[in-house]
Order: sequence, then C-alpha cells, then structure tokens
Amino acid sequence: MTQVHSTALVDPQAQLDASVSVGPYTVIGPHVQIGAGTTIGAHCVIEGRTTIGRDNRIFQFSSLGAIPQDKKYAGEPTKLVIGDRNVIREFCTFNLGVPGAGGVTTVGNDNWIMAYTHIAHDCHVDNHTTLANQTTLAGHVHLADWVTVGGLTGIHQFVSIGAHAMVGFASAVSQDVPPFMLVDGNPLAVRGFNVVGLRRRDFSAQRLAAVKQMHKLLYRQGKTLEEARAGIAALTAEMPEAADDVALMESFLASSTRGIAR
Repeated sequence: MTQVHSTALVDPQAQLDASVSVGPYTVIGPHVQIGAGTTIGAHCVIEGRTTIGRDNRIFQFSSLGAIPQDKKYAGEPTKLVIGDRNVIREFCTFNLGVPGAGGVTTVGNDNWIMAYTHIAHDCHVDNHTTLANQTTLAGHVHLADWVTVGGLTGIHQFVSIGAHAMVGFASAVSQDVPPFMLVDGNPLAVRGFNVVGLRRRDFSAQRLAAVKQMHKLLYRQGKTLEEARAGIAALTAEMPEAADDVALMESFLASSTRGIAR
C-alpha cells in the first residue's frame, strides 16, 4: 500500500501509485496524480490538476499546483505536469498555467531544483537543468535542456534560455540567452561560452571549436545579428560534426522574441 503518514491529508480521489511515500502533515488534493517511487516530504501542499511522474524526491514545505499569481485567472482547469527523477528541494513553489497561453506549466525529467525556487504559470523547464537557491522564473519562461541558473537570479517573463547555457549568481535576465553561452550580472552581460559544462557533457574538440566560433561571431567581431547568423549557418560545411549544435543555435536565434542578450 501507499505509505501515507497518519497525519497527512490525501483526498480519496487523488491517484497515487502504491509505492508513493507521503510525509507528515502533507496535503494532497483530489485532482493530483503521482507516479511510482516518488517520495513527498513533510508539510507539502500538492493541489490543482497536478501530475507528477516517477521517482521524484520532493522535500518538505514545497507548494505544487497552486493557482497562478495572475489577476486574470478565474479558476479555469489548468495544469502542472512534472516528469520523472526530479529533485525538488525545500520551499519550492510551482504554479498552474493560465488560459490563453497553453494552460500548462511543465517540468521535465532529471532536474535538480534547489530551495526557494519559484516556477510561475506556463513556464517550461526541460530536462537536466540545475536551478540554484532562490531562482525565480516569471510567467512563460522556457529553460531548455542542461541549463544552469545561479542562485538569487530573476528571469523576466517570456524569456527563453537555450540549451547548455549557464546564468551566473544574482543575475537579472530580461532577454533571451542563446544556447551554450555564459552570462551574468545586472545588467546582464555575456562573459563567454559554457566550456566547462560542455566538456563535462563530452563535447568533442570539433564541437567545442564550433561553439567557440559561434560565440565569436555573435559577440567578438562587431557583426550585426544578421551577419553573425550568416556566419553561423556557414559553419555546418566547415565543421560537419557540429551540425546539430549549429542547427540548435540557428533555430534559437530565428525564434527569439525578446532579442538576445548582447
């Protein structure tokens, strides 16, 4: 049977796998679904139409699935969807989505989310991210795979941060951050590319060289954005092993809506 502490309040309509563990004084609402192997600490509140996958570890005092902090929200049946194998530390707050923007807040798989992190309505956090203490995501933020965000960082609504990018401690992020880049500060500045993170992910020498060249084209050669994009597109022929990395950068730059950090 599901291991539910005697002081926890789990609505009879909630759907919990038999291997789920629920700590003392936790409250779980009627529309919640929780997958196998997930453990929930003490004093958590999980409510709304929240779906949580397998093998997550949710620490004490977290609030998941509360209504969005949006004055337009009027009780519509929006959702929070969390994937598998995430670590969600103390005092995290993840909100439901709002209508008109998809209505779903998502957190993918294998994320390491540290204490006091806030993920607002309609954010999309992909996979393998690391969000340090007191990371704050306003609404509609998108963090791609392998993004790292330093503590005490605020990310403006509708900002996108590309795969493998790293944001330093106590930064204010109000523009899109291209893949692979290393940024920090207030105002935000690009300091280089995330070479340490890429090496840890076994990027080959040619892939690292391609990322370095993309960084130069965007930030070190005085080119306009259109000129830099043309130079980046040409890298596929020069460095075929890095074709996917180049395509990732091209796609990000083409879809940026807030302008990139430059």
